[in-house]
Amino acid sequence: MKLEQAILKNLVYNEEYLRKVLPFIKPEYFSDRTEKTLFNEIISFTESYNTQTTTEALSIAVKEKNNLSDEEVTKCEDYIKEIELLKNESSDIKWLVDKTEKFCQEKAIYNAVLGSISILDGKDKTNEKGAIPKILSDALAISFDNSVGHDYLDDSDERYEFYHRKEERIPFDLDYFNKITKGGLPNKTLNICLAGTGVGKSLFMCHMAASAMVQGKNVLYITLEMSEEKIAERIDANLLNTNIGDLTELPKDLYDKKVARVREKCTGKLIIKEYPTAAASATHFRTLLNELNLKRSFVPDIIFVDYLNICCSSRIKAGANINSYTYVKSIAEELRGLAVECNVPIVSATQTTRSGFTSSDPGLEDTSESFGLPATADLMFALISSEELEELGQMMVKQLKNRYNDPTFHKRFTIGVDRAKMKLFDVEQSAQHGIADAGHQQIGAHNKIQHVKKSFEGFKV
Repeated sequence: MKLEQAILKNLVYNEEYLRKVLPFIKPEYFSDRTEKTLFNEIISFTESYNTQTTTEALSIAVKEKNNLSDEEVTKCEDYIKEIELLKNESSDIKWLVDKTEKFCQEKAIYNAVLGSISILDGKDKTNEKGAIPKILSDALAISFDNSVGHDYLDDSDERYEFYHRKEERIPFDLDYFNKITKGGLPNKTLNICLAGTGVGKSLFMCHMAASAMVQGKNVLYITLEMSEEKIAERIDANLLNTNIGDLTELPKDLYDKKVARVREKCTGKLIIKEYPTAAASATHFRTLLNELNLKRSFVPDIIFVDYLNICCSSRIKAGANINSYTYVKSIAEELRGLAVECNVPIVSATQTTRSGFTSSDPGLEDTSESFGLPATADLMFALISSEELEELGQMMVKQLKNRYNDPTFHKRFTIGVDRAKMKLFDVEQSAQHGIADAGHQQIGAHNKIQHVKKSFEGFKV
């Protein structure tokens, strides 16, 4: 008995096997037209009636098909009769499921190789060469996942372990950012910095990219606004501890020595990739990640996109008659999907509206173009600058949305900024005094309750 025949027989006579494997088997895994026809009828019957089919139903369905010749109908009927003769032969279900999983993996890889050859030969007009690594990796990832959800009562032990599991995060080198994120940025997240023009969005992302690289993380910095050299210049100023205006005056030997010292303390890598404004989407970024993996063995731990609003959407065609809310939300969803797929945090930025640019207290409503962006982001914060803060060499940060922690905890705080060296740093604790929102001080719960009670004294019940 062939494995394909054993699979089809058990799909008809073994409901437990049917429920376990049917979601993972595809018609293209069957090379024989008779077997593929019968498998398609089994799928159709199961989807329509939510139960296993019978040989009688299969026979009737085959006879009613208009795209089969008489000879093909006869072959199908003979195959059904063979299945009926074998119905009493039983196999260990675990063994059969394992064999079926291996069968699906081998067929998926075989089909992926054939598909890749078609792309290389130019016969496949729907996929580009950059899609080949993704096609092959998807085929290699084929497996039977028996998990169909979290059972609240039965899986309580696993849930408790999750509560106490230390989640992998990319930490900041800024104390208050670590406090509000419980230690840094987790994987599979989209994190957005909101600021007006010239306030410091790119400065923040360049500083954080440099910090991550020093920590030994692989960093991918995608820029759609400035050139690769301009981004590298900012990171040079940060890591070489040199004013950005003085970089052009450095002698080559001194510059090489500074870079060598950075190389010694940095175990991570930084790749900067430039795309034309509004000409790249998550699909382009995905292709870039595949190429970096193949050509340089580079897999990023964190991705920066500078910045989100000037990306394009892979789902909505350029020039389509679509409003900015839908378009920007689509870009945000695609980037967050890429973060989940690649298991990394993605950091990007967005502009404020005209009113938000002059506001000393911007909110989510000051997000330019689309309110769908804050709806999609996991963490969103605003960078606020003013003449007074500039004179102090500081910048204020305001939390706007936070899925990692209570957003009212350190809702506002200040950080130091050295624009000449493109650096951010922690300021003394005294700089935080007087900016915390009311009720955000670390007081006991009893005192908070008493404070609320006093504020309602005099009201009649």
